[in-house]
Amino acid sequence: MTLGIFILLMLMGMPIAFVLLATTLAFILLDGNFRALETLPQVLFGSLEVFDLLAIPLFILLGEIMNEGGITRRIILAARAWFSWLPHSIAYVSLTSNLMLASIMGSATAQIAIMSRVMTPELEKDGYDKGFAAALTAGSGLLGPIIPPSMIFIIYGVIGQVSIGAMFLGGILPGLALFVIISGLIALFARRAKSANAPKQTRIDKWQATRGALLTLSIPLVIVGGIAFGIVTPTESAAVATLLAVLLGGLVFRELKLDSLPALLQRTARNTAIVLFLIAAAKAFGWVLVFNQVPQQVAEMMQTTTQSPLLFMLMVFALLIVVGMVLDGIAALIILVPILLPVAQQGYGIDPVAFGVVTCMTLTLGLLTPPVGAGLFVASAISDVSLARITFWILPFILAASLVILLTIFYPALVTAFL
Repeated sequence: MTLGIFILLMLMGMPIAFVLLATTLAFILLDGNFRALETLPQVLFGSLEVFDLLAIPLFILLGEIMNEGGITRRIILAARAWFSWLPHSIAYVSLTSNLMLASIMGSATAQIAIMSRVMTPELEKDGYDKGFAAALTAGSGLLGPIIPPSMIFIIYGVIGQVSIGAMFLGGILPGLALFVIISGLIALFARRAKSANAPKQTRIDKWQATRGALLTLSIPLVIVGGIAFGIVTPTESAAVATLLAVLLGGLVFRELKLDSLPALLQRTARNTAIVLFLIAAAKAFGWVLVFNQVPQQVAEMMQTTTQSPLLFMLMVFALLIVVGMVLDGIAALIILVPILLPVAQQGYGIDPVAFGVVTCMTLTLGLLTPPVGAGLFVASAISDVSLARITFWILPFILAASLVILLTIFYPALVTAFL
């Protein structure tokens, strides 16, 4: 009955946070456990009383400051200067810019929105098919949740009580592997681009473009380096990086103006509220599942099916792909991690960081798969490409990401190398 309510509300197009809350209430009422209604507000508010969650608004604010302060533009200019020698280099510029932005922003959807607006027209001018241009921008956005910092890694760390710093370090090699594979896709499709190559830039041009980017690259160094050497926590690194972005955008580049701050802070507050409300709703839904011993039932079912950790991870991979198609990634993460992580750790002895990286990467594929596919819709709308056309071109990028996930499953050392 409760499952039917969940599916019905989803089909009606209700926002996922309200679907989760409504299903939670329906579950409690149908079960007749009215005392749980008294506990529900405590669960909702208690799920947000976690220090590490402060990193989310700080990283969202960091992304806004980067855009407003000209930091994003300087990263793209530097990538353009250094890749000018490659045939049809603008595609590599787009990918490299995504890699560098991923090391700062941590939000795939925001990254896809920015790069779709900036790079898709440039790719089309260089002779690439418009559908491929939009798909490249969306597919490269998958780097956002993998390369540290990552919002989805933060949420997983909070839910699973796993070190967020370890999650950040665990995402480095899988992220670089995805970068290399997408570079190969670009080399394959670049042959179809018809326009002439961009003129090569002089050493002076390269230096001028690089000078501004070098300062901006201090931001990811502060984030990753500070966490890796134990100098700061992930939340503190977000605060330091945000302060550094303010100094660069306001005092060095002089593009961050005081009159832009109110709108900037308003956008940050709105986006933070959306994410935190979703976390609270999904946490309440997860609480009801745990209360009714759903994780234990899933554990028993899994262990009667297989005793192999590898086969278990492949089953989880298949499950998460299906779930990611219909549920928002963060909601799915908060619902499934309390169920699957104890099974992975206690039943199969799987490292929680390796499990987390695989889980987060797989759910991130949902950004590019209908019917939810937020990243796909963003890229389609901003690039003015039909959903059917961009879906066709996005398939190679989904396969590339799936290959990296499978490599991570078969070789967990890709995750644990820096731990």
